[in-house]
Order: sequence, then C-alpha cells, then structure tokens
Amino acid sequence: MRTLNEIRREIDELSERRLRVMRKLSEGYDAGLATEHKRLEEQVAQLWDEQRQARATLRFGDRNVIIQRARQEERLSRAA
Repeated sequence: MRTLNEIRREIDELSERRLRVMRKLSEGYDAGLATEHKRLEEQVAQLWDEQRQARATLRFGDRNVIIQRARQEERLSRAA
C-alpha cells in the first residue's frame, strides 16, 4: 500500500492536470479533452477512495483482521 503522502501528491498532480484541461475546454469543446477530463475525474475519485482506505487502515488496522475478529466474536456469542 502506498503512503498517504504519495497518494496526496498524485491527487495534487492529477488535479492540476484536470484544471488545465478544464481551462482548455472552456475555450472551446474538444472531444479528446472531454475524454481526458472524464478519465482524470475517475482517477482522482479512485485516489480519494484509496486515501480514505489508507487512513482507515492506519487508524483501525487491517480490514481482514477486523473482519476475522468480528466473526470469531460472533461464533463465541452463538456458542454461549
């Protein structure tokens, strides 16, 4: 998993690229630029999701371990 700083840096770079593309699009429609803008929007959204996941992992621990522990607790509560 990448660090929060790496993810943040990539978000910043893509956001700046997206801004430049939006400015060019404001000058006049271009299908290629519109496609690139959509791709950049999707990439930025994915990076934000990755950043949220990384923060949650840092704060609460590995998701798989949490699920495993919850299943064990559920089995114990059913057995009691």
